[in-house]
This record gives sequence, C-alpha cells and structure tokens, in this order.
Amino acid sequence: MLEKLFEPSSVAVIGASRTEGKVGRAVLDNLIESYNGEILPINPKADEILGLQCYPTILDTPNAAELAVVVLPAVLVPDALEKCGLAGVNNVVVISAGFKEAGIEGAKLERKCTEIVNKYGMRMVGPNCLGIIDTGSGLNASFAASMAKKGNIAMMSQSGAICTSTLDWADARGVGFSKFISLGNKADLSENDFLLEMADDDNTSVIAAYLEGVKDGPKFMEIAREVSHKKPIVVVKSGRTAVGSRAVSSHTGTLAGSDEAYNAAFSQSGVMRADSVEEMLDYMRAFSSQPVPGGKNIAIVTNAGGLGILTADACHYAGLSLSSFDESTIDRLRGKLSPAANLYNPVDVLGDAPSDIYGYALETILADPNVDGIIVLTSPQAMTDVKNIAEVVAEKAGSSQKPILCSFVGGTRIEEGEAILDLHQIPNYAFPERAVSSMAALCNYGVIKKRSDPEIEQFDVDRGAVSSILDKARSENRHTLGLESFDILKAYGIPTVGTSNVKTLQEAIAACEEMGYPVVMKVLSADISHKTDVGGVRIGLENRDDVERAYHTMMSDVKRYMPNAVVSGVQIQKMVIGGKEVIIGMNRDVQFGPLLMFGLGGTYVEVLKDVSFSVAPIGKDVCRKMISSIKTYPLLTGVRGENPSDLGSITDTLCRISQLVMDFPEILEFEINPLMVMPEGQGCVAMDIRLTLGSE
Repeated sequence: MLEKLFEPSSVAVIGASRTEGKVGRAVLDNLIESYNGEILPINPKADEILGLQCYPTILDTPNAAELAVVVLPAVLVPDALEKCGLAGVNNVVVISAGFKEAGIEGAKLERKCTEIVNKYGMRMVGPNCLGIIDTGSGLNASFAASMAKKGNIAMMSQSGAICTSTLDWADARGVGFSKFISLGNKADLSENDFLLEMADDDNTSVIAAYLEGVKDGPKFMEIAREVSHKKPIVVVKSGRTAVGSRAVSSHTGTLAGSDEAYNAAFSQSGVMRADSVEEMLDYMRAFSSQPVPGGKNIAIVTNAGGLGILTADACHYAGLSLSSFDESTIDRLRGKLSPAANLYNPVDVLGDAPSDIYGYALETILADPNVDGIIVLTSPQAMTDVKNIAEVVAEKAGSSQKPILCSFVGGTRIEEGEAILDLHQIPNYAFPERAVSSMAALCNYGVIKKRSDPEIEQFDVDRGAVSSILDKARSENRHTLGLESFDILKAYGIPTVGTSNVKTLQEAIAACEEMGYPVVMKVLSADISHKTDVGGVRIGLENRDDVERAYHTMMSDVKRYMPNAVVSGVQIQKMVIGGKEVIIGMNRDVQFGPLLMFGLGGTYVEVLKDVSFSVAPIGKDVCRKMISSIKTYPLLTGVRGENPSDLGSITDTLCRISQLVMDFPEILEFEINPLMVMPEGQGCVAMDIRLTLGSE
C-alpha cells in the first residue's frame, strides 16, 4: 500500500529554493498553497523560505518526513537518498532529470539510486518526473502550474508535458482528478504498483494513463486483468511506429515492445486503448460521469438530419447497434412530436424543436427497455434555444441510469449550452464521431466487466522428448532446427505430414517410393528462408519421372537465384490435398513474452498481413477470437457451397503451441506455414515448420 505516499503527514523538499522560477521553489509554492501537513524545506544555504524554517539536510529535521521530494542536480541525488534512508523516510519523489534518459552515465546513476532505495526499503517515484498530486489529501508535490480539481479520475503519465497539458485541459472543463502521477523513468514504482493502488482507492472511479512502455509485461497483464473487473482502464500507448519507438528510447529510456503485442496484451487484460491523447480525454470524461450501459443498443436524438445520419454511420463502424423502439415508444413520440419529425431511430425532432420537445423525447426514449444509451445532437439554428436544451438534457441525465452523451456542434452559439453541460458533468463533444467513440468505450467496458478469467487447458505432452531435442541442438551450437522440429510437434500432439530429408536424387526417389505418391519436394538450405521465391518447391509429383525432372529443375533454379546458397539436399513430403492453408507463428516480444500469430497461410501472408495476435498463454476462447478476427475468416467457415474447415483442430493446435512456447522459453521464433486444415471433422496437419532457439 502506498497510502503514505499520497497522504503523508509531513513532506520534505530537498532542494527547496528561494528563487522564483526554480523547480525547487515551484514545488514548495504548490505545497504551501494546497497542503495542510508539515512542510520541511531542505537547503543548506537558507535559514528560512517563505516563512518556513529550513534545514541543512533531512537528517537535521526534528521528525522523519513521511515523504521527501528531491529537486537536486542528478549527481547529488544518490547522497540525498542515502540520507533519506538514514532519516527513516519511507517514500521519495525524485523530480530531478539526467538519469537513464540522458545516456550511459545517467543510467549508472539511476541504478545506484535504485540500489539505495531498495537497501532502505523506500519506495520511489521517478526520477525525471513532474511529481504527484492527490486531491483528497490536498497534496501537490509537483511543479505543475496549478492544483488539479477534485474528482474521480486517477491519471498517470510517463510524460510530464502531457501531465501539465491534461491538467490545463481539465481545468477549463471542470474535470477533476483523485490522483495525478508523473511516472518518469519508473526506476522503482511503475504503472503496475499504481494500478494496484488505484484499484482499492475509494476516490477513484476510472484510471487513465499515457505510457511509452510497461516495466513488466506479464505482471501488467495479470494486474490489469484483475483491476479492469473493478474499474475501467484507458491507456494511450505511444511509440507505435519504428520512428516513435526510437523517440521513446531517447525520451525515457524505455524499450518499447511491438505494437501488435501491446494491442493483444491490452485486449486480453481488459485495457481500453485510446489512439490519441484527445481520445483518452474523451473517454475519461465519459467514464467519470456516466453509468456503464447494459448493452450496445443506442438511440440518437437530433434536430438536424445530417448529424443524425453521420452519427448512425459512426455507430455502425464502432460496433454499436441502433435501438429498435417498442411500439409504445413510437406511439408516445407520435403523440407529441411534429408530424414531420422522424419517430424512428435516429429521432429527428426538427430544427425548430423547443427544449420541452427535447425533454419529452429523451424521457420517452430512456424508458424504452431496448435502449442502452443516448447520444444527443444539437445544431444551433436560428430558432434553437441551446441554453434551455442543455438544461433539459442535464435534468434528464441527472436521474438516468443510462449514459447520455452530447454533441452540440458549433462555435460561439453553443458556448452557453456547453458551459451548462460542463457544470453538470455531461460530456459534450465537438463532433458526433467523438461522442460515438466514447459511447462505444462505455459499452465495451460493460462487456469487459462481465467477462470471466480465461481457462488455460494443460495437455498431456512429452516434455522430455522436446528437452532432449533442444539440448542436442544447443550442444551442437545450432540455433535453427531442421527435421527434428516435426518431432517437437508430435511430442505436443500436433499432427504432422510424412516427411523425409535426403541428400541425393537417388535417396529422394527411394523416399518417394516408400512414402507413396503424390509428393512435394522442397529444397533444404539454411540460407533460404522463402523457398517458393527461388523455385525451391515442387508440388504434385506423381511418379519417378516427375521426381527426377523436379529435382534437376529445382537445383538449377536455386543456383540461378541464389548462387551462394549452400544446399544440403531436399525434403520429401506426402502431398495433402483438399485443405486450406493457415499459418501459426510465435516470436518473443521484449515486453510481454511469447506473441502468438494466426492467419491465412501460404505464400501471400507477408503481402496480405491478414493476421491476428495474442500473448501466450491462451485458452480456447482467445484462440477462437484469434481465428474469427482475421478478414479472411469466411473462407474457413465455407463460402459458395464449400465445406467449412475444421476450426476445432486449429483451436486445439493454437492451444498446444501456446503450452509449448510457455514450457520452453528458449524457443525464440516458431512458425508452422502452412498448417493444412481439412474439412470439418478431418483435422489438420503441419506441413512445414521453422524453429529458432535464442542464444544463451
């Protein structure tokens, strides 16, 4: 528990300054303005600052401070932390910059600080941070320009600038916070610690975060999965592109994981990812003031047909449904609305509708059991009473158990109405699409809150056989496995095609005769990753003559395309006919570990990129979601009279691969391409596999 970090009885400011404009002075000013506990300025060159007695070091204070805020040059921070430990301080906030974000020497300095903190059992925020705010205790231990308003949003950020910008945005709209945390470099305390703290904080209803990376991916997923059942978690994750990732490394020293891994991890752990800071702020407003709907059936009330159509389109793309009203709702609307009004969803009350018509429409629609939430649109036409419409919306929203979001679209003519909505904490969005996106977030969280934890099945497998194969490869200093990879699949109960690796044409013919025709021939070379691209695959070989021709033309083509490739022979496989090709792969993400991939297989996977991802371990529900989420999923369910593929066998294979890569963390990369999936009830078979081991 970090209670004393946010609710200390005394705070020491190490580096408190008499000079206005200095960070040490800004922190002191903020504490004096809002905090009621004891404030202890630490400055060996001053006797007092702003009427407060100063102390040369924290060891000279009469009582141990429960929180110390360090604002010193980086090289002086370790000594200050050592003194904090000796003085009995439990929590420190290191605002100072110049640590791992500044390079190798800074990283060494940061490690030294962490060692000192661990030695004394202290907890540390930062370094390289803005500070922390707790509105419940009045603590503003930061150099932010102003104190946050009191509210129910807990916000944490790896960027101090985003902290200050968000605070200013919130101040203009009356949005309040319970806690505000600048994470900085996360040398000790990280998002995982604060997620746990916020989960049990009675003053917090929604958790928001700007992250450039997570400190411990698997732990983050475990904690977020637990916390998301209690409270919504909204995250903006930057560093999505290669350029962005490089910027992250230079900004906070965070090693950013792949964007696919973050998407998968967030989805699996119940975190809602916002695509921008603006979207995060939009979602924060909705979650902080509106109830979570019971479903995804939305009603639209508008005084402008065009806005209603745009909103209906946006609902469709966001995965929301337009409510189908009960006949009684239609009858009630018909009895009061203009004969020219549209009574069906979207409900168009027309441009000249007074506020009481808005109120009647809202009241009627809210009572309909088929409606889970309402989006209210207003265009400021000449006859539109924006102020009174906003007051009516506020009145209806105040007694509603269903969310109401607004989009009063305009500029100066909607300012008065927007101010009323802000006063009553009803989110208003500049354009309908943003209101729809926020409503979708509310609805999606309703699903997240209800879902159960995944069940991970454990299969009866032969781990000993796999251990022996991997041990032998390591002893021979081989990182890429050959034919023995099929034995690994067999050990985990995954069907494999009959396969034989041979070195000469005569051996190839013998293998084909023993296996039986038709067969497939593939070139064997550690230098060739994509065999088809260099003519290294021949299919449908029906007899000895086919094999001879295929062998000679293949060797000629490979030599022409890759003259320097070392060819060790060919692989003969029994040809499987009548199935669909899919791919199952895995690579180890730096943040989250084994990242599983599924998609339509064959030669076009890199071009189409129609794949889905999940972080292992996964159960059957996640496997099914992976399969159904690719765009080409209908091809597997059967189109134009085709038989559906055996989806159950794909699910089983994904689950078994998940167990394999969890059991053997030394497997760095893994790919079955293709996995031939037969018609329903006939199973699947692995046709080709690549497996790479990591270096020890």
